[in-house]
Amino acid sequence: MPTHFENSLFLRDLKRLPPEQLALFEARLGEFKADLLAMEAGLLTWFRAGLRVKKVKGAQGVYEMTWDRDGRATFTWGAEQIQGKLHVIWLRIGGHDILP
Repeated sequence: MPTHFENSLFLRDLKRLPPEQLALFEARLGEFKADLLAMEAGLLTWFRAGLRVKKVKGAQGVYEMTWDRDGRATFTWGAEQIQGKLHVIWLRIGGHDILP
């Protein structure tokens, strides 16, 4: 199972997220986790297109996953915490205003 960490900005943003956006994020998070598991098993090399995971321009090593016109979460890859398991560090969550 992949591991993860949420930084303090992500946790602050998460508390401010409107309930409808939180529900949409949680639905996508299940797909995100499933894709991580498939990557660990060698069945996928990247996320399914519907998650719209892409690099954030101007922020080296930062990616965003979008779930709505103005709903996104940014993350980066961290060092393995458990051998062979991917490690995601969640950075921010919210609208376009979270992008650098």
